[in-house]
Amino acid sequence: MKLGVFGGTFDPIHNTHLFVAESARLLEGLDRVLFVPTDRQHYRDRALAPADHRCAMIAAAIADNPHFALDRTDLREDATGYTADLLPRLRERYPGARLTFIIGADSLVATTWVRFDEVLEALERFVIAPRAGVRADALQRALEAVPSRLRDRIGTLHLPELPESSTLVRTLLAQGRSIRYLVPDAVWRYIRDHRLYVPDAA
Repeated sequence: MKLGVFGGTFDPIHNTHLFVAESARLLEGLDRVLFVPTDRQHYRDRALAPADHRCAMIAAAIADNPHFALDRTDLREDATGYTADLLPRLRERYPGARLTFIIGADSLVATTWVRFDEVLEALERFVIAPRAGVRADALQRALEAVPSRLRDRIGTLHLPELPESSTLVRTLLAQGRSIRYLVPDAVWRYIRDHRLYVPDAA
């Protein structure tokens, strides 16, 4: 089985996440894409919504796609938040699976990856989705830093650069503006009903 691994805080999950995951599934011939939320991102602020809420939103967003699944491995108490530690645990959970990691170009360019060699060695493929605002030369520099023996595992998803982000969703909510149609309807309703990301909701 070929599994896609799509990690992040998903704070909250939005339509571009789903578009990238489905595109990666089709372009890379994946049998399933795992959405793997984390609580321990080392390169950005901690998620605002608790993990249980973020998982509930992911589950609602992917419910109608049998090729998508939620995986809570990186939410375990002993999880480190490092991809190099996550991948062996996923291999234990899905023995025999060939893993493809899915990432946005901004995460590759703006992050100093820990034990990146180990990450690539544990994967069949590492695929990058373009992101608005990420310069081609910056992405090229990041790729040139990868050891030559591992570069053939890295690919680019040929997709349009989409600007939508969880930050945009949270900003609009903080301003009291609508996020409907930026996120799946089930996620929009969940955020509305639980008053998530609203400053006076604490």
